Parts: sequence; C-alpha cells; structure tokens
Amino acid sequence: MNRLLIKSSAFVRTAKRVLKKNPNLAVDIQATLELLAEDAFHPSLRTHKLKGNLDGSWACSVAYDLRIIFDSA
Repeated sequence: MNRLLIKSSAFVRTAKRVLKKNPNLAVDIQATLELLAEDAFHPSLRTHKLKGNLDGSWACSVAYDLRIIFDSA
C-alpha cells in the first residue's frame, strides 16, 4: 500500500534546519520517507505509538536521535 505523505510547513522548516547542520542526513531522511510511504510499520523504521501530548500519533526512526512523527489516518 502506497501512502500519500503530506509534509507540514513545520516539518519542512525543521528538516531544513536539521539538514543545514547535518547535510549527510538527507539520504537517510529521503529513504525513511520512501519506506514510510510504502509500509509505515516496516521493522527497520521502529514505528511506535506515542503517549502524552502526542497521544494518537506515531513516530518512526530516521537516525538514532532523529524521528518523524505522523498520524496514521
């Protein structure tokens, strides 16, 4: 199943800031977004449900200290 990913303006701003500091993460972010579009629960993404203020949202890993937060609507 191929999902449509809609990037919020907050995501775009944050991604630009992260890539300015670490340009080598561009490949990892792109690969994660492509895999997320194909299968949001692929084991390599380490997808997990969030709690607290982000209850109802999900997160997947790009790198050790970088996650993408999304809703599975």
